[in-house]
Amino acid sequence: MATPEFATLTTDDLVTGEAVALDLPPASLGPRIASGLIDLVVTLGLLIALILGLVIAALRADEALIQVAGLAAVIVSLVVFPTALETLTRGKSLGKLALGLRTVRDDAGPISFHHAFVRALVGVVEIYFFFGVPAFFSALVSPRGKRLGDYAAGTYVVRDRVRLQLPQPTVMPPPLAAWASRADMAALPTGLALAVRQFLGRLPQIDPGSRTAIGDRLAAAVSEYVAPPPPPGTPAEAYLAAVVVARRDRDATRLAREAELRRRLTARR
Repeated sequence: MATPEFATLTTDDLVTGEAVALDLPPASLGPRIASGLIDLVVTLGLLIALILGLVIAALRADEALIQVAGLAAVIVSLVVFPTALETLTRGKSLGKLALGLRTVRDDAGPISFHHAFVRALVGVVEIYFFFGVPAFFSALVSPRGKRLGDYAAGTYVVRDRVRLQLPQPTVMPPPLAAWASRADMAALPTGLALAVRQFLGRLPQIDPGSRTAIGDRLAAAVSEYVAPPPPPGTPAEAYLAAVVVARRDRDATRLAREAELRRRLTARR
């Protein structure tokens, strides 16, 4: 197993205020194809209905007006409708609503009108002009299942109905409890704190050799913000766990104290 670079966030991660990375997995190819087929049927049905309605309304007009009406029907059904729908639903088409999918930005944020418009515009070419072949092969080779419209807009499709499983909180190693309560611990930089949390949360997934090397490297980096050092012979994993738990408990105490102070100040008014 390759050595993970825990100090670097990937763009598949959302970061909470506590510097905890939440994986936002891209949708697999199967649900995306099923969603696309639903959208295709809906779009073609809308296109046929618009063309029939506009042509019937323009029967007494000249041929040029009928052509303009047909072009307007194509634009509305292939571009305006999907753009408006994904903008209003923050990334969901009818197919995505049915399959539990959502389009998000590359940084996992909600899409805007610009993203939805670019996806729809490119989709006219890759889906309708070329029968979806470019979209299929692009999604097939892309790590995130991106079609060409996603590359142009800076978006990708995720599974919206994903059960969030928060990791179990780190536990203070009993032999280090006394040391941690007396140690002077400065706040860790966000990147380092995140790297330590990811490391401790993924210990069972890391092979022993990489686990030791990463733990030693993280412990050396954390030691610059902690004094005095832990008792001699302390394993790196236990040391990191003690620092994380101590910082968490101190932050919780500080926040509770500030909340109590705000309550007292507001109660006196």
